[in-house]
Amino acid sequence: MKIGIGSDHNGFDFKEAIKEHLKGTDHELVDYGCDSCDAVDYPDVAFEVSEAISKGELDRGILICGTGIGVCIAANKYPGIRAALAHDTYSAERAQLSNNAQIVTMGAQIIGHEVGKKVVSAYLDSEWANGSERKVNKIIENEQKFVGESYKEAAAGNQCS
Repeated sequence: MKIGIGSDHNGFDFKEAIKEHLKGTDHELVDYGCDSCDAVDYPDVAFEVSEAISKGELDRGILICGTGIGVCIAANKYPGIRAALAHDTYSAERAQLSNNAQIVTMGAQIIGHEVGKKVVSAYLDSEWANGSERKVNKIIENEQKFVGESYKEAAAGNQCS
């Protein structure tokens, strides 16, 4: 499986630990940054990984920031992406089994490296088996209503000042 991984500066050390954990597995890992503890805006990294998944360049993604919330919100803004925040193995499994989430997100300031490794393994070891297909299809159909010009107009009204 080809997996994109990325983080902001708050998740850099955590990301490096996950990369080390995945060495020696059958997974091909593509690092989308960041490359140090220097400040980086998490949406930039989340959008890069989301776009690569959308284009079929990656099978799945792992995104990390301080809480996992920011990268999750950013990734879910990308059309067609389903990102799920997981801080335990059950949530990580359900992200894939029930929701066919292409991206799992985690918070480096919430869980430790060892738990994070278990979360990633649980997520990557789970395969979509049409779990909640009807519900996922509803999400996809609803999203399609907003993609395009109407989506741009709606999004413009929700910007922070």
